[in-house]
Amino acid sequence: MGRGPWTFDPVLVGNRETDAWVAYYRRDWIRFLVASVGLVAAGFGMGPLRTLQGAWYVLRANQAWSPYPDNQPDVARAYMRRFYTLIGIPPDAAEAARREVEWWRVHREHQHDPTVSEGQLIDALVSLYSYVYAVDKVDIRPAALHRVEAMTLSDQWVAGGCRADDPTLIKERQALVASYSALHQAVA
Repeated sequence: MGRGPWTFDPVLVGNRETDAWVAYYRRDWIRFLVASVGLVAAGFGMGPLRTLQGAWYVLRANQAWSPYPDNQPDVARAYMRRFYTLIGIPPDAAEAARREVEWWRVHREHQHDPTVSEGQLIDALVSLYSYVYAVDKVDIRPAALHRVEAMTLSDQWVAGGCRADDPTLIKERQALVASYSALHQAVA
């Protein structure tokens, strides 16, 4: 199977994303960059220099977003706009970046505010995926459902102390692979 936004390997991308999430919550930015290089390479099939540049943008966006509650969403959106411009999809990189950081915002609110529902998080992901991949929202919803399952598991892992031997990580990895498998099916 070739690599690219419509022909990626869901298992490889799901594994790389899990590695990135682990590094993010541990604030291990070197490991995050390494995971992002693998994630961007597996997900978008660009050459090595563009892959590294894209991974750098993803790293910088996540670093701007990570402080709680004093994050910098405008800076995060600016880096994600650069990322979407670099990969060349969708046509409006600023709108893709807005939707990307929006699901980050909804996830963070969901973590800290019980009135923010899982459904709102699913809707934010559906909005992003349907826009970026130009796919019907109904077709992309299963990918969002699995990704929210992975987020819930990740949140449990974080609450449990971010231990490398926590079996929750295995379930999180499985949910992310399932998410990317559903995404691949919807966009293929």
